[in-house]
Amino acid sequence: MSEPMTQRTEIVRLAAKGDGVTAEGKHVQLAVPGDVLDDAGVVYPGLHHVEAPCRHFGACGGCQLQHADDTVLSDFIRGRVVNAATGQGLSIGELLPEHVSPPQSRRRATLHGLRTHRGAVVGFREEGSHRLVDIAECPVLRPELAKYIKPLRNFVGKYGPKGNVDIALSLCDQGADLGLNNFPLEGLEATEAALDFARDHGFARLTIDQGYGPETVWEPEPVTIALSGQPVGMPAGAFLQATQDAENRMVGDAVEWLKDARLIADLFAGLGTFAFALAHEGTKSGLKGRKILAAEAEQAAHLSCKLAASRAHLAGAGTVHAMHRDLFRNPLQPAELNRFDAVMLDPPRAGAKSQIAELAQSDVAQVVYASCNPSSWARDGAVLADAGYKLTKLRPVGQFRWSTHVELVSLFER
Repeated sequence: MSEPMTQRTEIVRLAAKGDGVTAEGKHVQLAVPGDVLDDAGVVYPGLHHVEAPCRHFGACGGCQLQHADDTVLSDFIRGRVVNAATGQGLSIGELLPEHVSPPQSRRRATLHGLRTHRGAVVGFREEGSHRLVDIAECPVLRPELAKYIKPLRNFVGKYGPKGNVDIALSLCDQGADLGLNNFPLEGLEATEAALDFARDHGFARLTIDQGYGPETVWEPEPVTIALSGQPVGMPAGAFLQATQDAENRMVGDAVEWLKDARLIADLFAGLGTFAFALAHEGTKSGLKGRKILAAEAEQAAHLSCKLAASRAHLAGAGTVHAMHRDLFRNPLQPAELNRFDAVMLDPPRAGAKSQIAELAQSDVAQVVYASCNPSSWARDGAVLADAGYKLTKLRPVGQFRWSTHVELVSLFER
């Protein structure tokens, strides 16, 4: 008697959270397009299924797609953005090649630590859990940050509190910036040990939140971050694009698309990532009189941008004017927007619903919209489209490599 035939089904796409999906809609963990699933639930790897570069993959929740090759990663990033656009009825003029950040390129990350009876664990949480995975390596982080994993584990094991600790690492011009949250220092010994730790490991700054807000306890020289060559004071916990290469790509697109605009409003400007690039490019290209309004609600970021803008003006760059303004509660009105040739937007994940509503009623000819959330971007883009804007250029961006987090930069024109 012959053996019963085993039915096999191919994985045809990735879902938004990284699961493989069959044509019938069955979700399969750790499967990619081209893999085959039999009726017993066994996955047979296909051509695009690769060996994960990290020993912690599958347990650590930091990455979801290390088993996918670059073709699948690119398709996933592009598909997420295109599907968001078409789902809102947006017609894409030119879909530019997706940008995917390489391994070991993340310049900021938040790890978690927990003191144990054997020492400490330091790493990322498991997917959908508060349980920490004690990592020995991280192929996502820049080596300049990854090298601190072991020393941080030792420090948390000796001086950490009983509860969870958040460990924020960022690269600045002076080196690594370290922030410890939920980390009360018990006694003089612990306080001196923290200072010794910062000095001995060459940190540019150490900021500790002992339960009363962040306090800088070590900063040999003022910490800055270079934005298009302009040093900008970097407040503790300030937002940076996750990778330098992705920042360069998005900034480069914005600069190219707005090369003829003289007056530009950069909304949700942060420290001035786009504002200073646009100002410096205007100077290099000979575009006289270019002015950039950099509007930001977060006070520390606004003040850093304002100070750097005054220095940039003295250095002869295009003029950046920093404005402290909450664009969620008090968006620029059409009469204010009509002064500008173009608007640059880079809002938080929630998007810019209130500001977009005002922008749709304005006469602004060009809008460059960078986003870390394709869904809120597409919602806002549909409002612009209803007001007569066309989505002329769109570039998907995957700066969180091996993650399901996808970003983009786009150009709307009318």
